[in-house]
Amino acid sequence: MSKDMIPQEELKRSKKQKKAKKSADPASDEPRAEKKDKEHKKKSVSNVEESAIEIAVDVPSEPKDKKKKHKITEASGDADSIPDGERTSKKLKKRKRDGAQEIDSADKPSPSKKHKKKKYDREAETPSADATMTSQQPSLATPSSQPSTKLCSPAEGEAFLEKHNITISTQTNSDAVVPVISFDQLNIPDGLRGAFTGFNEPTPIQACTWPPALKGKDVVGIAETGSGKTLAFGIPALAQLIASPKKPKKKESTISVLVVAPTRELAIQTHDALSALGAPFGIASVAVFGGVPKDPQVKALANGNTDGKITRIVVGTPGRIIDLVNDGVCDLSRVNYLVLDEADRMLDKGFENDITKIISYTIQGEGRQTMMFSATWPEAVRRLASSFQHNPVRVTVGSDDLTANSRVEQVVEVFNDPREKDNRLLKRLADLSHKKTSRKGSDEARILIFALYKKEATRIEQSLRRAGYDVGALHGDMSQTARMDALEKFKTGETGLLVATDVAARGLDIPNVGAVINYTFPLTLEDYIHRIGRTGRGGRSGKSITFFTGENHERALAGELARVLREGGFDAQADNLKQFPMTIKKKGHAAYGAFFRDDITAAPTKIVF
Repeated sequence: MSKDMIPQEELKRSKKQKKAKKSADPASDEPRAEKKDKEHKKKSVSNVEESAIEIAVDVPSEPKDKKKKHKITEASGDADSIPDGERTSKKLKKRKRDGAQEIDSADKPSPSKKHKKKKYDREAETPSADATMTSQQPSLATPSSQPSTKLCSPAEGEAFLEKHNITISTQTNSDAVVPVISFDQLNIPDGLRGAFTGFNEPTPIQACTWPPALKGKDVVGIAETGSGKTLAFGIPALAQLIASPKKPKKKESTISVLVVAPTRELAIQTHDALSALGAPFGIASVAVFGGVPKDPQVKALANGNTDGKITRIVVGTPGRIIDLVNDGVCDLSRVNYLVLDEADRMLDKGFENDITKIISYTIQGEGRQTMMFSATWPEAVRRLASSFQHNPVRVTVGSDDLTANSRVEQVVEVFNDPREKDNRLLKRLADLSHKKTSRKGSDEARILIFALYKKEATRIEQSLRRAGYDVGALHGDMSQTARMDALEKFKTGETGLLVATDVAARGLDIPNVGAVINYTFPLTLEDYIHRIGRTGRGGRSGKSITFFTGENHERALAGELARVLREGGFDAQADNLKQFPMTIKKKGHAAYGAFFRDDITAAPTKIVF
């Protein structure tokens, strides 16, 4: 039948059926809407891959049956008529040709998931600019991940201990101490390493007390004056505070570290050192001491968070600390790091009750770390201090007995007539080439003159002033403001001479003190050790000149002084004291006095009557 013979209505019907078939046929051309949608998606994917910003495009996924059809017709043919290997090779060729890493729509996730996965993968492979900057700039508050130098070997540690005559006593084998013989071996925050500027290596007391202190152990440190004991307890204290940052809350104390010192000057000096260490980390220190009004100290304690710094350290003398606690302005209930500096003096008869009271204000038991440092450590004081510590590690540089600074040359001059001391003092100042006038910032060595009594110090100061010397004074009859002013002028070199009583004998780190002159011998040999320790500090050498008359208390101390001189290698100076009795007074027991015998080693024998 010819085409002309077919009715027009049937032709129209057949055309409509073909059109419907064509639109329903999966192998036919896709509708324009779907084409535009796919072109839009391809364009968005290419833009995302080319740009650094990843955009997640949420496109509704196709139905499952449509995905299957699309898989069959994507190769422009029947799926059963195409071998699997050929179909795979065609797909690979298409990927290479288009440069796009596309997979079959049945196997790939929805575009939104695909794009998000790419975003996360790219973020993992390429860190952000902020993360890169953070990794390049080490944080002050985070400790070094690993020390840059390995810890010393056991053989090196033993050699170090033997070289410096160090004895370490521990309660258990687990507390064994490996000395830190290099600053690089310390695993502390990088910001604290600035305190080591100008020093080549740790001092013996620092090398052996840092490891147990950084582990949270109680420590007793016994070493000569000028051996760096302030940093020995200061570095572990700051490392602990940095590791546990404190956010100030209302009605909650932020004070975690308490340092107790015997004198105002030592408290101020320790406060300055700890403030400098904590400043980069926003940690503030408050110094509390007597002789000045309470109001500024009360305000400093009340403003626990000022200038972006949090008050976490208190340094003070026993009397003022107790006063402020009783006034309710100094809360020590959260103190978990306690330092008793110059502990032999702190636990002496005059401070024993005050120290016990102060310790009762802090955290009790093993929750508190207690550090004690001193140049001397008498047996009676050691037994008393054992009640404040838990399994302490005791580090002794030298011996437990009195030891003088080995870098200080000791000279003793004996007088038959005490009235000759004034002229001899002027002569020794001339021999030391000390200039009468000084200027601020001068590098000239300073000279510290010790007197026994306050009135004696005043008289010596006036005598030297009449002789034309720029001289200052430091003693208990002066106001605290005058004392601080005199000490500051001496430190800066504005005055090259300072006449002081034993208030300046303990712990003060005065730079560039070339010589110490003991105009009058102190009441105890411990004070003599501390006096001459004001020179020869920080690895420098120094000289001490002692005027000895044998009057009053001096005669009974001649034997002990001679022993200290011989131990230091100054036998010739010890021979100058032979005209005095060389007896050494036996140290008495706290309960049994001089009748106590500690030289009996035999076991007791039971006697039966």
